[in-house]
Amino acid sequence: MLSFLSYILFRFFVIIFYILPFRLIYFISDFFALLLRYVIRYRKKIILKNLKNSFPNKTEKELRKMLFPIYLNISDILVETIKGYSMSSKQVQKHITITNLKLMNELYDNYNGIIGVLGHYGNWEWAALLSGLVLKQNSVIFYKPLSNKFLDKYIHKNRSRFGVHLCSIYITAKSFEENKSKKTFFAMVADQSPSNISKSYWITFLNQPTACLHGPEKYARMFNLPVVYIFIDRIKRGYYEVTFTTVTEKPNELPDGEITRQYFGLLEKDIIHKPAPWLWSHRRWKHKPSSSENSYLTNSN
Repeated sequence: MLSFLSYILFRFFVIIFYILPFRLIYFISDFFALLLRYVIRYRKKIILKNLKNSFPNKTEKELRKMLFPIYLNISDILVETIKGYSMSSKQVQKHITITNLKLMNELYDNYNGIIGVLGHYGNWEWAALLSGLVLKQNSVIFYKPLSNKFLDKYIHKNRSRFGVHLCSIYITAKSFEENKSKKTFFAMVADQSPSNISKSYWITFLNQPTACLHGPEKYARMFNLPVVYIFIDRIKRGYYEVTFTTVTEKPNELPDGEITRQYFGLLEKDIIHKPAPWLWSHRRWKHKPSSSENSYLTNSN
């Protein structure tokens, strides 16, 4: 019953945000960001700890100055995601564009598939909608199903309305196998903390030993697919640009772990250049390396 009520409440907000113009949803976002920062103090300790470890040369005053833009980003992504459930294809393509679509078209001509890796940076939800509208490739987006079955069914159907195929992360291998004969773009958000540490790649990321998901590199090598890094830049409020950067077109010619290090290196540069659009509230560094992993880090950098 509670799951169904949550679903009804969510649908109510989707309808309200459909009616509201963009300028009003950002007014709501401003207010919510103030609540997150000064009243709720959402994961403030986690955010500050992540910032301190990532930017050790910044003063306490400088780090605290970064907090409100980070909360505003969280709030903007929330309201934009809800707004996205009712946006038309024309609105999506107005608010988010691709700067170098030519690269993706060339990869379409030359390869059966592509793996796209991205972080929780910018508006990845709108980028997923856009991929189904403008890419020649069949778009497969991996996601984690919700425990609320009503919400999960609605969100799955809505996100797929422009031709994107949503696949559960729990059937990743099956999804690659089923789509290997098609020219498919597999999008994988790869910056979250892995659940299986034994299979993780360990790198130095934002000044810290970091366990990384092995999936993108594993499937790139298994199916011999080129890898591109996806950068989603907020050029102004409510408007984004997507840029693709080739990590490798020949994954099996690189040393083990090199693909992971390269795309995390690109993500790190983007975060250092503009920190606020990344999701700093994640418990990203909850795992610590063992002595053997420390050795691997030393030898691989």
